[in-house]
Amino acid sequence: MSLTRNAGATAAQAANSRWLELLARAGFIGYGIVHLLFAWLALQIAFGKSSGKEGNQTGALRTLAGEPLGKFLLIAIAVGLLAMAIWQGLEAAFGHRDKHGRKRIFERIASGFRTVIYLWLAWTAVKVFQDAASNSAAKQEALTGKLMSSPGGRWLVGLIGLAIAAFGIGMVIYGLKKKFLKNLRTGEMSPKTRTLARRLGMVGYAARGSVFAIAGLLIIVAAAKYDPDKARGLDAALRTLRDQSYGPVLLTLMALGIAAFGLYCFLQSRYRKA
Repeated sequence: MSLTRNAGATAAQAANSRWLELLARAGFIGYGIVHLLFAWLALQIAFGKSSGKEGNQTGALRTLAGEPLGKFLLIAIAVGLLAMAIWQGLEAAFGHRDKHGRKRIFERIASGFRTVIYLWLAWTAVKVFQDAASNSAAKQEALTGKLMSSPGGRWLVGLIGLAIAAFGIGMVIYGLKKKFLKNLRTGEMSPKTRTLARRLGMVGYAARGSVFAIAGLLIIVAAAKYDPDKARGLDAALRTLRDQSYGPVLLTLMALGIAAFGLYCFLQSRYRKA
């Protein structure tokens, strides 16, 4: 038990490292930029002007790479996201000690999901910098097809889709209930900034969670119908939404919500609790 406590104390010290905090705060700025570009790609998909670009974070990073100083920004974003992944990984393993019971378990699972997302985005940024990233939607489709052809693979793909959908629904609830506010130093905000943070967070988490929920449901459908073509991640979720009645309008609203999350990330960089 003492070894566990010592490990937890060491991890808490690492999580509270000044350098790690500064890098993680810079990572929030990069994360915000990625989501603003993601929102722009979603708008292009809504109006049929995507020019083959993926409507997801990978597409956003590729768009950034093509801009002046884009390669430099990619590496800066990768470093910041890696710091965020380390921070959330430590939180998943040893953090949230102020919570108890199921609340602590839920928060640690959420931190685990964030760790995976930040690591994947950091790795993707490095691959885009190296011009080695392939089409992630096609890659996911191929991987899903390979999994479904293996024994029990369809069940595994269905469970993955269920986990992603549940994560998305949880994110929507998290936003609408304004639970994100507990992670912010709201006492340091002016009344206008608090109102802005609340509105951006609610809209941003709801929109981002909805996209993840749709992506997860599409993966479940792919497993049920043995159709890997439907399992193309966030890009497929946006394009499926666009093809519905009033799809372009709905997707435009979704894009504005994703942009709101990007702006909320900038506020997190300044006011997020360490």
